[in-house]
Amino acid sequence: MQRYIGRIRTLTVVCVLAAFIIIGRLYYLQVMRGDSYTRRADAQFVSTQDPLLDRGSIYFTDKDGNQITAATLSAVASSTDHQRYYPGGVLAAQEIGFVAYNNDNTQKGRYGLEKYYDSTLSRDESYSNFFVEMFGGVKTALDGGAGQGDVITTIEPSVQAELERTLADYGASWHPDSSGGIVMDPQTGEIVAMAVSPTFDLNAFNKQSDPLIYANPMVQNVYEMGSIIKPLTMAAGLDSGAVTEQSTYDDKGCITVDTKQICNFDLKARGVIPMQQVLSQSLNVGASYVATTMGQATMRDYFLNHYKLGEETGVDLPGEVHGLMSPLQAPQQVEYDTASFGQGIAMTPIETMRALATLANGGYLVTPHLVKAITYDTGVTRALGWGDKVQVLKPETATTISRMLTEVVDTALAHGVDKLEHYSVAAKTGTAQIANPAGGGYYPDRYLHSFFSYFPSYNARFVIFLFATYPKGAPYASQTWAPPWHELTQFLINYYNVPPDR
Repeated sequence: MQRYIGRIRTLTVVCVLAAFIIIGRLYYLQVMRGDSYTRRADAQFVSTQDPLLDRGSIYFTDKDGNQITAATLSAVASSTDHQRYYPGGVLAAQEIGFVAYNNDNTQKGRYGLEKYYDSTLSRDESYSNFFVEMFGGVKTALDGGAGQGDVITTIEPSVQAELERTLADYGASWHPDSSGGIVMDPQTGEIVAMAVSPTFDLNAFNKQSDPLIYANPMVQNVYEMGSIIKPLTMAAGLDSGAVTEQSTYDDKGCITVDTKQICNFDLKARGVIPMQQVLSQSLNVGASYVATTMGQATMRDYFLNHYKLGEETGVDLPGEVHGLMSPLQAPQQVEYDTASFGQGIAMTPIETMRALATLANGGYLVTPHLVKAITYDTGVTRALGWGDKVQVLKPETATTISRMLTEVVDTALAHGVDKLEHYSVAAKTGTAQIANPAGGGYYPDRYLHSFFSYFPSYNARFVIFLFATYPKGAPYASQTWAPPWHELTQFLINYYNVPPDR
């Protein structure tokens, strides 16, 4: 008898649980998703000129974890006519992307997250039996949810707006052909902000005359980055044991390698100086010395296998390309010496950011990404996994290079004017010649200005990357980027209430 009572109790518990699941599913379908099913029902009886749009939403995430709508549906004439609406307008336009018609008269995601996550955001508009979907959803709810839903991004809207303001102000002052920036958490790879200038209004994308404005150069274009690559060269030299922080070399101002001349930016010799000055004074001859001392095989190993330069990062944006690293397969030493200060090799901004983040997070390679979770139509929210971070530099190497880059800010950058008294900040500028695709070689008067930093220096919360192609009116990145970078850093410190570390 006791055995039967036990079975009855077990059966009762199962029935109660099933009832709760069904009731919950009914509530979700009828109340929370009622509008969607109303549109689907209307589609069976109302003739519309275009197919009805039913699509998941995209959300920003503010610093307190609140979700802010980035892309949603907006009623135009009734509940039977919907279009995609972007409350932020220009905010993160190249990152969000937009929805447009394909040749088959269906609306699909174009560019950005709308395209990358199109299969998640798209919903089947064909009519399905209510009860079939209700009971079919029970299994999906139990196994955690899958398929269609809403996209939750890592983009913080206030930081995104500040980054875009920074680029706009930079453009007004220096009139570059283009500019861009990234703010990322180096510990996780979460992209807090990514912006491009010029940009466009997502709600009026069809008014643009040049379709290239829709693309995202942060993942789709490669550039010779210049001297912000010197910290990677120095870190490889330190990590491999080729040099130490106390190592010295005789800086002659110019050297000849494989019949080609390599010179410092001002052609001046410094004499016997330590490694710190290679970064503080941004000396090409010093970076060349580190590359030669390492040897070709070691430098190639660090750049290609440790930093993964020349490979796609796996960022969740469409159209990512990989860097051009073929000079590091050449037998000539001059190719390595030139690459040591960021010329001759080209990479995407996101690829550059991932490599530089290894200096900020203790030597780990992380996967940069813009989406952290999906809220499926079942009501289940699932965090996305972006793989384990991989140790590619010794922790002590990251500490040493961070100390050296902090010294750059404290004493060398703008002669110490941009030092933050109560915060340790590591940074490096980059000024690169721009290649001339028509005649070969480089333009004599066109440069790419870049800036990279992270803070606090020894437990970094943010890493910042900024760049501009062909700014006018100043030859060096320290002249154009230092003031806006300083303001952006101060904004992040105040907005996130980052505690002082010194």
